[in-house]
This record gives sequence, structure tokens and C-alpha cells, in this order.
Amino acid sequence: MLNRRTEPFSFLFLSDGKNNFEKIKNMINTKQGNSVELLKGVESDSIDLIVTDPPYKTTKRGNSGGTGGMLKEDKFINGNGGFEFNDIKFSEWLPLCYNVLKDGGHFYVMTNNKCLKEMLNELEKAKFNVFKTLIWAKDNCITNMYYMDSHEYIIFAYKGKANKINNCGTRSVLNIPNVKNKQHPSEKPIELMKILIENSSKENDVVLDPFMGSGSTGVACLKSNRKFVGFEIDENYYQIATDRFVSEKGEEKRKEKGYEQNSLFGEQM
Repeated sequence: MLNRRTEPFSFLFLSDGKNNFEKIKNMINTKQGNSVELLKGVESDSIDLIVTDPPYKTTKRGNSGGTGGMLKEDKFINGNGGFEFNDIKFSEWLPLCYNVLKDGGHFYVMTNNKCLKEMLNELEKAKFNVFKTLIWAKDNCITNMYYMDSHEYIIFAYKGKANKINNCGTRSVLNIPNVKNKQHPSEKPIELMKILIENSSKENDVVLDPFMGSGSTGVACLKSNRKFVGFEIDENYYQIATDRFVSEKGEEKRKEKGYEQNSLFGEQM
């Protein structure tokens, strides 16, 4: 049985530069901690693709820089009326993402109407080239006094000279149902993440999500045969993501041949 307090994934890049991504053997490499500090330890120009849904303020009601709607699940709200660890500024981590992304690499970042302008401005300051804003059309709405939001924005940017996406026939409006039983308040559908990942990378490329939450980006990477690097500051969500990775990887192994889950990461009792 996997020990939930033990980190099962080797973390193979360090600030000393002795390790590199060519030596990665595991498909999943994660770290629990502050994303800004962890990004500083990533080697420059080492990431093929970044896909992330960063934190921004969310409240039960009102529009103080968050979703502008109402969340019914109090379990997702901290005592101050917003998510924990949501005070990080875009300007603190976007330049770091630019630094670690390879030239020509794509960058997808999700945001909402209230944060869109600020995000676009900070992307420009960080030297990203913004190509297009995609729309994720959900099958549910967020309660609001002025039209009910049923979509989110996905900003598509790149570093240097952009590479083409793999499926040029993909439309800019992505109609994909939302997650029904969420383990994280902003959990994204795996199918949505797969579209972005498979359009902007190839098999065995390294995909980074510095705010991985409950791990949907990582699961999508496993399903698409991409290597995944993920950071998450919240211990609870980090463990949820870890469990999802173990379950997904274990299912893959079981389909291949007789497989015991403990063998994936070594004995962890």
C-alpha cells in the first residue's frame, strides 16, 4: 500500500544543474512546495510545454478578483472567504516560466474575465508572444447578477518563434463538459488538457504545470505519453494528485501485463 506521507516520485532536476531531463526515467516528477521557489530551481530552456491554471482570488459571493460567482461547496473555501495560497502575483511566476520554456515552446494559461486584462499585460511584460485566446465552453454556469458565465479563457502564448500546433483543424472554442465530481474547486477535464498537450508537444516531451492542483494535467500527460513535472503548494491537493497518478499509471501497467502497484515506485509500505 502506498504511504500517503511518502513522496513516491523522483525529482530529477536541481538548481545545481547536475541533472537534466534527458535522464528522466519516470513519466511523473512532482514536488510539493512554493511554485515560485521551485521554478527558480528549474534549468533554463528545459521545458517543452507549459499548461497551467494558476490561482486567483475566489469568493463565495461577489467579484473581488475571482470567479464573480458563488460556490456552493464550503469545503473549498478557507476562513477568509477565498482559497488558500491565492495571493501569488502573476508577475512573480510568469517571467520564471518564460525562462524555463524552450524557444518555440507553447504556453497555455487559464483565467477568467476579471483577470484576463492583467494576465495579458503581465505576459507581455514577461516577453511572451500572445497568439490567441481560446474559449473553453462548459456545460454548467456560474451564478452571476449580470449574465451567467459558462466559459473560461485559455490564453495561448509562446516563446520566441512559435511552432505550429499538431492539429491545425482544432477550433478556438472547445466544447467540453465540466468535471462533475470535483476533487479541487477549479479541476479541469482531462480531455480538455489532452487537447492542449497533444496539440503543442510530441510523445516523451516534458510538460510543466507549476500549479497542478489535483493533477489533471499530469493525468492527461500519462494518457498522452508525455513526461510531466508538477508543483503544488497545498499538501492535501498534492496527495490527491499523487493518488491519481498512481491509479492512472497502475491501470496502464495492469493492461500491459501482470502488475503490482507497489512495483511502480518501489516498495512503499
